[in-house]
Amino acid sequence: MPSVKFTGDVRVCAYLDTAEVAHSKVKNFAMDILKRSSTVWVTELLSNLDTMWDTIEAELSKGGSASYIIPLQKCIFNFLTKSLIGADPAKSPEIAKSGYAMLDKWLALQLLPTVQISFLQPLVEIFLHSFTYPFALVSGDYKKLYEFVEKEGKEVIERGKTEFQLSQEETIHNLLFVLGFNAFGGFSVFLPSLLSTLGSNAQLQEKLRLEVREKSGESTLSFNSVKDMELVQSVVYETLRLNPPVPLQYARARKDFRLSSHDSVYEIKKGELLCGYQKLVMRDPKVFDDPESFVADRFTGEKGRELLSYLYWSNGPQTGSPSESNKQCAAKDYVTLSACLLVAHLLRRYDSIACGSTSVTAVEKAQ
Repeated sequence: MPSVKFTGDVRVCAYLDTAEVAHSKVKNFAMDILKRSSTVWVTELLSNLDTMWDTIEAELSKGGSASYIIPLQKCIFNFLTKSLIGADPAKSPEIAKSGYAMLDKWLALQLLPTVQISFLQPLVEIFLHSFTYPFALVSGDYKKLYEFVEKEGKEVIERGKTEFQLSQEETIHNLLFVLGFNAFGGFSVFLPSLLSTLGSNAQLQEKLRLEVREKSGESTLSFNSVKDMELVQSVVYETLRLNPPVPLQYARARKDFRLSSHDSVYEIKKGELLCGYQKLVMRDPKVFDDPESFVADRFTGEKGRELLSYLYWSNGPQTGSPSESNKQCAAKDYVTLSACLLVAHLLRRYDSIACGSTSVTAVEKAQ
């Protein structure tokens, strides 16, 4: 079963004989899953977004505000499970009700040692950041998720075994890692940030609404349709710039090399530990004008498209392409286009929405 190992604050997720998530056969398997999921990805996302907003509206009708965190996480879990694994959570009442929470607990156990906590130091470093957490804390829930995938995801499991020479155990563990850590975990951090940005800016909503309705008309939303929405894409990119879902990356140098910045050069020796902090890099004033501010149209026009070469949120530039030879997020383009679909779907459904970091306080249905 998967375990979580730490060297200082460095997390290494180790499972079975796969030492790195980017191991070629595993990366190829993940990219194959994404490719095959493309036939249902958009329809599942839009269907589950409708369910999410119906739930939020029902709660709002009772007065006050409605938290969107749990409805959003259920939406993410359901559409990803059906898209990536071909398994319907509704086939298991327990998974349908609590599958998202099971993943939350599993993720929390792995991420806690890397989460910055600014009080009670040095106790935080001693008791939260310095030792391996026992898998027994989440083994029961993980086993239920494992058995669900084993039962309901037979087609994808068989493909992992026959086309990528993975054992059944390896296939299921990697499916759960892709589902839980890569996809569900990333979206659960990123999408609330995007919703909060939209819900707190009425003027931005108006501009986006005009673009969405002009570009999409009455047609069904798709990846192709949101590719024509320049401002929508720019808002998604700007949210990723300021709040990347995975702000820290660690690695050890494989050889001696020289690392250059704008005005300095650093000698790196083989074996040295490197840490990249994306939130700092994405606020470089020599690259981004007014880097601390949210600028909705930053990535529009020719100059904006050039800036995409400096947008790092996925272990590589936005203009890069994932492959078996690099560690760039295999679903990089799916993430940005799915976020664009969320924005477009929202602004076709509502004329306006008010929300903060966790709750919706008002919506006005589209006329």
